[in-house]
Amino acid sequence: MFFFFLFFLSFLFFPPSFSLNQEGLYLHQVKLSLSDPDSSLSSWSDRDETPCSWFGVNCDSSTHSVTSIDLSNANVAGPFPSLLCRLQNLTFVSLFNNSINDELPPDISACSSLQHLDLSQNYLTGALPHSLADLPNLTYLDLTGNNFSGDIPDSFGRFKKLEVISLVYNLFDGVIPPFLGNISTLKMLNLSYNPFSPSRIPPEFGNLTNLEILWLTECNLVGEIPDSLGRLKKLKDLDLALNNLIGSIPSSLTELTSVFQIELYNNSLSGVLPPGMGKMSALRLLDASMNKLTGRIPDELCGLQLESLNLYENQFEGALPESITNSSRLYELRLFQNRLGGELPKKLGENSPLRWLDVSNNEFTGGIPSSLCSKSNLEELLMIHNSFSGSIPESLSECRSLTRVRLGFNKFSGEVPSGFWGLPHVYLVELVNNSFSGQIAKTIASAGNLSQLILDNNNFTGSIPEEIGWLPNLGSFSASKNQFSGSLPVSIVNLKQLGSLDLNGNFLSGELPSRIDSWKKMNELNLANNEFSGNIPEGIGRLPVLNYLDLSSNRFSGKIPLSLQNLKLNELNLSNNRLSGEIPPIFSKEMYKSSFLGNPGLCGNIEGLCNGSSQGRGQGYAWLLKSLFILAALVLVIGLVWFYFKYRNFQAAKAIDKSKWTLMSFHKLGFNEYEILASLDEDNVIGSGASGKVYKVVFANGDAVAVKKLWGGGAKKEIDENDVEKGQVREARNDGFEAEVDTLGKIRHKNIVKLWCCCTTRDCKLLVYEYMPNGSLGDLLHSSKGGLLEWATRYKILLDSAEGLSYLHHDCVPAIVHRDVKSNNILLDGDFGARVADFGLAKAVDSTGKPKSMSVIAGSCGYIAPEYAYTLRVNEKSDIYSFGVVILELITRRRPVDPEFGEKDLVKWVCTTLDQKGVDHVIDSNLDSCFKEEICKVLNIAILCTSPLPINRPSMRRVVKMLQEVGGENPALAAAATGKKDGKLTPYYYEDTSDHGSVA
Repeated sequence: MFFFFLFFLSFLFFPPSFSLNQEGLYLHQVKLSLSDPDSSLSSWSDRDETPCSWFGVNCDSSTHSVTSIDLSNANVAGPFPSLLCRLQNLTFVSLFNNSINDELPPDISACSSLQHLDLSQNYLTGALPHSLADLPNLTYLDLTGNNFSGDIPDSFGRFKKLEVISLVYNLFDGVIPPFLGNISTLKMLNLSYNPFSPSRIPPEFGNLTNLEILWLTECNLVGEIPDSLGRLKKLKDLDLALNNLIGSIPSSLTELTSVFQIELYNNSLSGVLPPGMGKMSALRLLDASMNKLTGRIPDELCGLQLESLNLYENQFEGALPESITNSSRLYELRLFQNRLGGELPKKLGENSPLRWLDVSNNEFTGGIPSSLCSKSNLEELLMIHNSFSGSIPESLSECRSLTRVRLGFNKFSGEVPSGFWGLPHVYLVELVNNSFSGQIAKTIASAGNLSQLILDNNNFTGSIPEEIGWLPNLGSFSASKNQFSGSLPVSIVNLKQLGSLDLNGNFLSGELPSRIDSWKKMNELNLANNEFSGNIPEGIGRLPVLNYLDLSSNRFSGKIPLSLQNLKLNELNLSNNRLSGEIPPIFSKEMYKSSFLGNPGLCGNIEGLCNGSSQGRGQGYAWLLKSLFILAALVLVIGLVWFYFKYRNFQAAKAIDKSKWTLMSFHKLGFNEYEILASLDEDNVIGSGASGKVYKVVFANGDAVAVKKLWGGGAKKEIDENDVEKGQVREARNDGFEAEVDTLGKIRHKNIVKLWCCCTTRDCKLLVYEYMPNGSLGDLLHSSKGGLLEWATRYKILLDSAEGLSYLHHDCVPAIVHRDVKSNNILLDGDFGARVADFGLAKAVDSTGKPKSMSVIAGSCGYIAPEYAYTLRVNEKSDIYSFGVVILELITRRRPVDPEFGEKDLVKWVCTTLDQKGVDHVIDSNLDSCFKEEICKVLNIAILCTSPLPINRPSMRRVVKMLQEVGGENPALAAAATGKKDGKLTPYYYEDTSDHGSVA
């Protein structure tokens, strides 16, 4: 009877599968071990006879035995399923781009038939198991884009049949091991983008005679390139870029007659290009840019059938060989920032599909070859900072493929061909600092994609054509110091994207257009040194983002519009005109005096204006009396409002039943809830946010805390209107209080804000934090005091914040994703030490390695990682993107979203500005230039963190290490970061010895 009962229970809870074979049962168990939010494994049913028809499963047609499992992009999560190794004939496994987590189990060696293993782009951690090398038939191993760390196991030298090994984008930090040179079967070795310890390229790699691809990009390589690499006769692709290699390029590399592509850029290689490169008949791409190479570009190199030649930012000299024109495949030629001279070959581009030509910052002379666009493929023509002369060839006016033209800072002259003005795809035309003449042709109406037109310092004449207003994408028009005349075309007000207009130093006249307020994106307006007349349009004061206005040295008359007071101007100059009347009150200060000089009819409370007339003084007294009356009325109103709120708070305080408050402490307290409740009045409010108000409470002993008061439990059913006004988009926060308590109540770290306790009733919840005297980083940075933050202090704030986030990601069990990293959630103590705060959106990573699925977007505009907006999947990489935006904020002192950027955010603005104007236009001008090198390095870290692809972003632990390396190179920064005079950096974790201990 007992056995019958057991049988009944097993049948009830574990119904038998009468048809599924043993391999199907194993795979069904695999399904149960994985999280499958997209139901990708819904076809894996135990009612089938075999699993051969299941999604991602392939079987042998005769034996029906499983041979292949491919679950790429299936969005499954969980540890690697070791049960797969019980499938005796399984040869192929791909779990590419999922959320497989935890460590790779040692028993993976039981997959004895496995030939192909692809676990790339997952969340695997820990060290690689030595047992991987015991897979006797493995030929393909791809572990790209995980978080493996430590050393590459020495057992890897024992692989018998391995042909492909890719360990890209992991956290390996040992040296590159020479024993990999023992895997004689290797055809591809890719170790790129790992934080290896400084390592030399092992000479043993020369033994890999079957190797076709060798990628060691950004592997912290040092020393010289070994001669032994010349023995790799089958090598097709060699990439050693982004390292610290020194010495010359070994001549043995010219023996690589099969090599198709060589990338050596961004090292410190020196010397000349080795002789004998003409033997490399298969070479199509050579990129040795950003090194210290010297000498001439060898003629034999240019005689090859190259497709791409990048040698920019070196020290090459001499002329470009004529043989470069013999290549019928050349589409990319970048030679900028060298010492090259002479004329460009006259037939350049005649025989090749040239797309990108950049010879900027050299010493070239002569004209533009007319053959550059013979194949109608030329897209970019960059020739700035040379000594080119002559005119733009007529042939370029037919080059409809052009998108970007920069001919500035040369000696060009003559008229620009009319067809050139109207090229349909060009978005940038820069002709600055030449001697071009003639008019802007009416054909410019066809340049529908034109975004930037830069013509400064030339000899252009005539009027600005009406057709300029027909360009829907024109965002910047700069034509200062020319000889333009006539009035502004009426159509210019139609340029809705116009953000900068600089026509300083011409002979323009007439009145400004009346509908000037249509320029909603106008940021800089400079019409100085012309002959404009009439009144200054009232509409200028309605330009919402204008911060630079210069109308000086014209013939403007009448009064200064009062609407100018609405603008937030960094620069205002109305001097040397014919203006009269009262200066608007906000500008009637001594600091603005230079803005109004040369206008005899202007009056204001500024010494030297209005000729000191009694009429002016009388008007000044009248204005003073009027101001005093308004001030008195304002004080009366404020007093009444203050009395009302004090009385309301008094009544509310009387209504509180203190006996119903429940206090939960997380540290030893020197106060009680009654002392807190007694201070919750409007006089002590120091801030307010989406979920409630924040009060400063000072106790009798002088200690202070910050109290966040959440009414209704902090619940918000929908997106809060206050959040929208502040540019925030948040998930419904019904559990914000619980998230904050669950997170901050457990963790202990010097860079995480301390939660002392919480107090609750049915209708109200209080969170009591340590008080941070300097407030939030965002409020401080974007206030008038932000410019006073020196770089050492900003660096300290960044490092502190990074250490706090690294603790959450790597040292908490389970790991915690903050989900709302931004400058306003980084608080500063009295010494500008930073604490990460506001954990109302924080999520713990569950056992599958993923946060819980999100229903709506959470976070703040400008900080949200791009992948989150369309997948709603967040992990630590989302926080890293947001932190990258914070770094950019500290470097640029600009907000993440600003009307000045147009449709861009801060990340896109920085990338665009770096490309078009250089780093000096990105860095906050208040920062000391002596730190420019360190600032640039931190800027590079920010760009890494804000990579569009999550896999390309470093881990937060890696970010801390990179920031420490920047500080370690400068004693002043190291001292600022640690508060120690010796400048030694301390570890970025610590364990709180308080009564509650640490969770990590």
